[in-house]
Amino acid sequence: MTKKIYKIKGLDCPSCASLIEMDLESAGLKCKCSYAKETLEIDGEHDLKMLKEIVKKSGYNILESIK
Repeated sequence: MTKKIYKIKGLDCPSCASLIEMDLESAGLKCKCSYAKETLEIDGEHDLKMLKEIVKKSGYNILESIK
């Protein structure tokens, strides 16, 4: 299984990370977002453009892939 980790900008608290997880899981993506590390870990294949759009609608930005 493919796993990607992205750096996230704009997280203010653990609830922000939970919001991103809920929005992405609603779109069918398995993920884990960490407020402390400011990262988003996605399991499996995904469309990066769609991922960025969902995260941006939640009020946050994906900066870069770190793994």
